[in-house]
Amino acid sequence: MGSYLASFIVMDLRQLNLLLAVAEHHSFSGAARALHTVQSNVSTHVARLENELKTVLIDRRTMAPTVEGEAVIERAQRIRSELRAITDDISSMKSEVAGSVNIGCIGTVARWIANPLLNQLNHDYPSLRPIITDDVTASLTPKLITGELDIAIINSPITTSGIDTMSLFEEEYVVIASKEHPLSEKKSITLKDLSDVEIMLTPPGTTIRDSIDQESATAGISLLPVAEITGLRLLASLAIEGQTPALLPASAASGHPKGNWVIVPVEGLSKRKVDLAFNQRITPSTPVRSTIEVLTQIVLENAPNQPGIHVTLN
Repeated sequence: MGSYLASFIVMDLRQLNLLLAVAEHHSFSGAARALHTVQSNVSTHVARLENELKTVLIDRRTMAPTVEGEAVIERAQRIRSELRAITDDISSMKSEVAGSVNIGCIGTVARWIANPLLNQLNHDYPSLRPIITDDVTASLTPKLITGELDIAIINSPITTSGIDTMSLFEEEYVVIASKEHPLSEKKSITLKDLSDVEIMLTPPGTTIRDSIDQESATAGISLLPVAEITGLRLLASLAIEGQTPALLPASAASGHPKGNWVIVPVEGLSKRKVDLAFNQRITPSTPVRSTIEVLTQIVLENAPNQPGIHVTLN
């Protein structure tokens, strides 16, 4: 017990911060530049930490963390997040809510959530600094685990351990088509209607495409896209500009100016679920809790105005 306590006392936050910097920048020199210090300072402190723990944390050939290094880094990331939360909590207690909140959001949802969220946060908490990361769910969830993000709006379900979710809304699948296209004359369409027309989809391997293919196969229907586009916003833009119709979640059509295009609901496909996710191992700071309250209110007020989106927030 005494040896463990001694190691804990000797280990300091500076060593952990330098280790995190090496892991993030993949080199001692990169970490030194980021922290405005010299390379020898970084390598010396990481070596001291390795000596105290009696293990190698960074493989000097690849500059990748070892298995032991990954374990230390995961805890160090949580420590860094908790320390930032302490500072933000104390600052918020002394005066108004202040500090930074890192928010992840899938791109299609960001189109109609980001502006009202930022405006309301600025109105309610002018000293709070929101930072929004626009990315796909597969990239956002690891950042929640490491503490790079405080919360994230993602597609569900999420099977990653250590992440809790709160349901926000569900969205229908729709087809965006030019008003000149025959599909635009329909009030709604089925998967069977799409089996013999040219259409654009996301590529196989994406969550949306895999879900569509699975449900199409169950119904005995094959969709043959003439183009496969990774980005939902690009996919929607191409369809809006008069290219081939596109099948995508309803939120991908939000925020585009009205024009020579229509949205046609698709029957027979399960709705896409969108949740708010957060790291269950990290206690949210006052700024994060305040942001969640504003975000949920934004969803309640704005989601019903988006075609094909249905609030599931309790």
